[in-house]
Amino acid sequence: MGVLDRFEKSVERAVNNTFARVFRSELKPVELASALRREVDDRAAAVDRDRTVAPNEFTIQLSVDDFAQIESWGAEPLADELAANVTQYAGTQHYAFVGAVTVTFEEVEGLDTGRFEVRSSTVRGAVAPASAGAAPSSRHPLVDIDGQRYLLTGPVTVIGRGAEADIVVDDPGVSRRHLEIRVTPDGVVATDMGSTNGLYVEGHQVPAATLLDGNSLTIGRTRIMFWTGVADDSADGEW
Repeated sequence: MGVLDRFEKSVERAVNNTFARVFRSELKPVELASALRREVDDRAAAVDRDRTVAPNEFTIQLSVDDFAQIESWGAEPLADELAANVTQYAGTQHYAFVGAVTVTFEEVEGLDTGRFEVRSSTVRGAVAPASAGAAPSSRHPLVDIDGQRYLLTGPVTVIGRGAEADIVVDDPGVSRRHLEIRVTPDGVVATDMGSTNGLYVEGHQVPAATLLDGNSLTIGRTRIMFWTGVADDSADGEW
């Protein structure tokens, strides 16, 4: 079984099993996932020999009946599932994103029940999900948080427990806006944002630190690995 076949089966199991009991129209979630995958392929653009950028913000336009049905039980879980599957598929194709992957639903009069249209755009954000082959750099470092990998595509990234953070961490020991990572021409600086439990870099509690490739940061119970792909003789960040 090929990669695309395995992806199709995984989407069908993950999405249809979750929503089959509540999704009663002619429209099937796996059809939405497949349409998003086609949109990614159609809109992916090579920006250089080693990097192909795919759209990261998607709007699915639905009929009045389908939109109402999704809204009646909550569209957010399905949108999150579809966004996760887009990210997974992009990784298999070695596509890159420049911002977070999002899926939203829009009600459009005139569409028949079971019919839908997909619109997409490429929107730069503070972070982007990192595919398996993503290479960090001094301009776009990479952080690994509990197995989730993100490229820092903006100059400033906020990590915290609150919804307003660029990367949201599910950890009661983390403040709503706990940590700022700022990419500057002189290096990448991590700064504690007045959190309750502080910032630790390589086991040392610090108010701020200039990060080096391979540094380990801790906020609450959450460990963050930082990578730039640029080797340095020092073992610790400078503070």
